[in-house]
Amino acid sequence: MTLSTTVGVLALQGAFFEHTKLLKQAATQLQAENEARWVFIEVRTVEQLERCDALIIPGGESTTVSLVAARSNLLEPLRDFVKVHRKPTWGTCAGLILLAESANRTKKGGQDLIGGLDVRVNRNYFGRQTESFEADLDLPFLSDAAASKPEPFRGVFIRAPVVEKILAPGSGGQQQQQEEEDSRNETVIAPSRDHTDELDAPKPVEVMATLPGRSRRLAEKLEEAELNDDTGDIVAVRQRNVFGTSFHPELTPDARIHGWWLRQVLDAVRSADSPQAAT
Repeated sequence: MTLSTTVGVLALQGAFFEHTKLLKQAATQLQAENEARWVFIEVRTVEQLERCDALIIPGGESTTVSLVAARSNLLEPLRDFVKVHRKPTWGTCAGLILLAESANRTKKGGQDLIGGLDVRVNRNYFGRQTESFEADLDLPFLSDAAASKPEPFRGVFIRAPVVEKILAPGSGGQQQQQEEEDSRNETVIAPSRDHTDELDAPKPVEVMATLPGRSRRLAEKLEEAELNDDTGDIVAVRQRNVFGTSFHPELTPDARIHGWWLRQVLDAVRSADSPQAAT
């Protein structure tokens, strides 16, 4: 029997059409690898979200997306989708901000977060719209058996955030994190959610990509940045079911990241449907 997997793209604001286009392109390229049947839908309601096996939160304006999600009664279901049911979720740019457990440089109380990634992000870290740029990124996770090192991926950064701190994994650190953040201005925290499996130990955040060479030039602008020149700026992270990128893969013709993520989704869906998962 062919497995049918439904992937939603949150379509409240932002580049949801572009994501859907690249998802379809990637799915076509993946047909030769497996027999999966993909269904891609735009998500604007709770009912549409409930149909999804996985979700993309696109780039756009994170404050606008969170406000519309709250008014559409989607905010709490999104938190459950990501943090309780732990379904595969990918956020790009604004989506990364929303999926962070903490966001800096925002009006306190004016930015609701979904959470899921134990990181603190700095919104608009790279500056205003006029300071947007493109850069080649080394993404080792895109490598396959045919190539030891993948071709660079052209990252598009538009008022992009950056991961400025990796937090201790697990919701148990919320209180300690809150005490730290209370001393900061313009910082918000995502509400905690408990997964149903108490035996499921927290997993740390994986750094999937960095952009070296920019921290030094931005150090005077961002006194709170906690990265160093050796580390570079963290622009892609993964933790358990959640993946986040500072840049916009959907604004390029390159579907490699979408293809890689669909493989992760397929593995997660098959694992959830396995007899071992049901016991």
